[in-house]
Amino acid sequence: MLRVRNLSFGYTSKPFLKNLSFTLEKGENVSLIGASGCGKSTLLQSIYGLHHVDGKIFWNDEQLLGPNFNIVPGEDFMKYLSQDFDLMPSISVAENVGKYLSNMFPRKKQQRVNELLDLVEMRDFSKIKAKVLSGGQQQRVALARALANPPEILLLDEPFSHIDHFRKNKLRRNLFSYLKEKNITVIVATHDSTDALSYADRTFAMKAGRIIASGTPQELYQDPKNGYVASLFGEVNELPAELFLSDVAARKKVILYPHEVKLADNNGMKAVVKKTFFRGNHFLIATEMSGHEVLLTHLEDLKEGEQIQIQIDEELLGKRIR
Repeated sequence: MLRVRNLSFGYTSKPFLKNLSFTLEKGENVSLIGASGCGKSTLLQSIYGLHHVDGKIFWNDEQLLGPNFNIVPGEDFMKYLSQDFDLMPSISVAENVGKYLSNMFPRKKQQRVNELLDLVEMRDFSKIKAKVLSGGQQQRVALARALANPPEILLLDEPFSHIDHFRKNKLRRNLFSYLKEKNITVIVATHDSTDALSYADRTFAMKAGRIIASGTPQELYQDPKNGYVASLFGEVNELPAELFLSDVAARKKVILYPHEVKLADNNGMKAVVKKTFFRGNHFLIATEMSGHEVLLTHLEDLKEGEQIQIQIDEELLGKRIR
């Protein structure tokens, strides 16, 4: 169990992380989402022991201490994969993955290296030197190396940011299934909503050094605290509630995802199509309604300048007023 209590940290006198407290169960997968600069990476670094923080961090009953107490940061049971990969460029892929594995049993070591290279689909590159790899290939090797000696806690900072989209989806499925099978506690800092929605047990939304919302991915997505939290999962409409309801305060907003805005045959609210964007299995339609941009999705393309009518489920509307 990981326990973080009243954690604060600042590079100057101004706090960058502000009084964070949470608990993670063993084997839990938690995603950190938030805009750039919100503190995701700094939180991972603080847990790993790269910063001397105010507050306390425990793994089970052991308090984890920072650089003021440890000459070499980190713990044997914890791995941190940063965005710079930190591979040794002049040695091979296999040698990078096996660098910290014992040489006492060479065959067992080779089997372990091959297993991990298969996991990240880099077996064919095992004899290639790391310096000639692409950024995405280096990132996959770094993932394999982080798992060579299986950690109890794995901290991942944008672990798929350099990997081709067509390869990323399968890699994520394989990696997170492997981590769950091995009961490894995982914290993933990410900008990719797929990491937060599809694989996390819980998601923390961060802003300005604070955790402003937490819950299961379904809870955060279906009941976002505000437009900022909703926007972390993709396109969002944040519109004045008075556009739809007459008896609400002027400052109130309605938060709606584009797929929740529907076309109406009649008795809907009038809007004008401004732009359409092809998204594969649907179109994202940008419209203007009463001077506000409203995004919706539709299976077919609509013509720019076309007048349409839109409607929103009344029950949903009531739930999304903020």
